[in-house]
Amino acid sequence: MELRARAAEAEGKPARRAYTWVPYRRISPHLKRAVLVAEDSAFWEHEGIDLEQIKESIETAIERGDAPRGASTITQQLAKNLYLSPSYDPLRKLKELIITRRLEAALPKARILELYLNVVEWGDGVWGAEAAARRYFGVSAASLSRAQSALLPVP
Repeated sequence: MELRARAAEAEGKPARRAYTWVPYRRISPHLKRAVLVAEDSAFWEHEGIDLEQIKESIETAIERGDAPRGASTITQQLAKNLYLSPSYDPLRKLKELIITRRLEAALPKARILELYLNVVEWGDGVWGAEAAARRYFGVSAASLSRAQSALLPVP
């Protein structure tokens, strides 16, 4: 949020920030499921790092002659969003992996998902599930239907 606010300020624009924290129990199970399917289907099984996805990402990158992309778990994305920049610096990625392991060791999976759903950006200046639900559908995060959850912009 702060990074986006500074970028807007540097461009002479007002920082847009729609944000309301909601507890895990007040987020639609449809939204939780949609995010897990789209972002990290093995979330409940891995320990923060999905080695199989990383392997596939590296293999695809080698085939295309690109740098590896994707394969970040929800916990890795949370680590980046809370503590790091969005750069593709290899040192930043190493820090992300260390923070990811610490988050997984310290917090239950449901808490990690709750944090992620509350801090991820769902569009320009729309932060967290509650703000996204209200912005795009005029309902609370708890009231999102299966279809609405699937239609929200992928974080």
